[in-house]
Amino acid sequence: YQSLPKPFRRYQWGPVWRNEKPGPGRFRQFTQFDADTVGAASVAADAELCMLAADTLEALGVPRGQYVIKVNDRRILDGLLDATGVSGNMRQRLLVLRAVDKLDRLGVEGVHALLGKGRKDESGDFTPGAELNDSQIELVLGFLTTEVFHKLSGFFPSPSHAGPAGTKGGILWKEPKAMTRDLRLLEKFIASPGFDAGMKELDSLRLLVEAAGYGDDRIRTDFSVVRGLEYYTGPVFEAELLAPIKDERGQPIRLGSVVSGGRYDGLVERFTGEKVPATGVSIGVSRLLFGLQRLGKFKQSAAQGPVVVLVLDRDRIADYQKIAQELRQADIRAELYLGESGMKAQMKYADRRASPCVVIQGGDERSRGEVTVKDLILGATLTETKDRDEYLKKQAEAQFSVKESELVSAVRRVLSRHEP
Repeated sequence: YQSLPKPFRRYQWGPVWRNEKPGPGRFRQFTQFDADTVGAASVAADAELCMLAADTLEALGVPRGQYVIKVNDRRILDGLLDATGVSGNMRQRLLVLRAVDKLDRLGVEGVHALLGKGRKDESGDFTPGAELNDSQIELVLGFLTTEVFHKLSGFFPSPSHAGPAGTKGGILWKEPKAMTRDLRLLEKFIASPGFDAGMKELDSLRLLVEAAGYGDDRIRTDFSVVRGLEYYTGPVFEAELLAPIKDERGQPIRLGSVVSGGRYDGLVERFTGEKVPATGVSIGVSRLLFGLQRLGKFKQSAAQGPVVVLVLDRDRIADYQKIAQELRQADIRAELYLGESGMKAQMKYADRRASPCVVIQGGDERSRGEVTVKDLILGATLTETKDRDEYLKKQAEAQFSVKESELVSAVRRVLSRHEP
């Protein structure tokens, strides 16, 4: 806990741990970070999560200007779907939402194709479209791309939700008729309960984060944020890294959101029958870590990797799981190799995991009731040893067999040699 960036310590967290108890130096063992507020219907809870996401990225070394927290409200999207007449068709509804979600990657032309008949990509694969007509497509794209909604994305908050003349929900409102030639669809959209409620909520959220010192360079509205899960009921948010990111081959890639979440007021009720408001955010650890590494923001930890238990006989997987579990119960980080490769590839995997040692039990060891422990760190230094006697001594220490009952103490001896 104390090893986590400070923003994590300012909020109640529900970490999901893998293979071990929480403790100092265990940051890399998180497989998922979730922050949730249950029982609070106020938009202040959603604002807190957006600010948490911004604080977290900055604490991890991402400066302002290289990330953005984008916010939308699902009720606005519901109003848009109602206006286009697809809200009752679940398949068509899903296709529209998926198309909107691809605006950043495919651009207006690509989304236009997905809202219509469909789109063929560069490889020749065809993705069926939502089959909207021209007026419906104009409304959706107008909502996402015209100057009206670009202005809305920047926000012009007013002191009250009613707003002065020329505002809607406290947000500057200009010439909405420019969005589409079919004014009936536009008027239906603007008059929808979802549009009005969503705009008011976004306006409240903006006022809260601005009062706390978070400008639109850090947290801003983006009407293309969808979040695909159907249980979201209010504000939804995503964090993206803005700096150009390249893969291992030097090719530019779009990483996507590294933090995402939203309000899910109806989810608890599905399971308990009790109405409980809730909002939450999840940090995609693997994706965020990859982005930080590509941006040079993450330095490899000096902490030891896990002990890797090799799997030499697939029919004895239960025995190897028992070995790994014995190490974990002794508070030793341990990982069972779950791939399909042979011993050579498994050893390379242990090296990539920065493992200090591996545990081996083949048929011969099992028949003797023994296990073999191989010290990878010490073994890597053998080629540097010139003296024969010293070489033999190191070799004996680098790989040795013990009784199964002595496994934990043997592994601890190896780990103690290499404590940072």
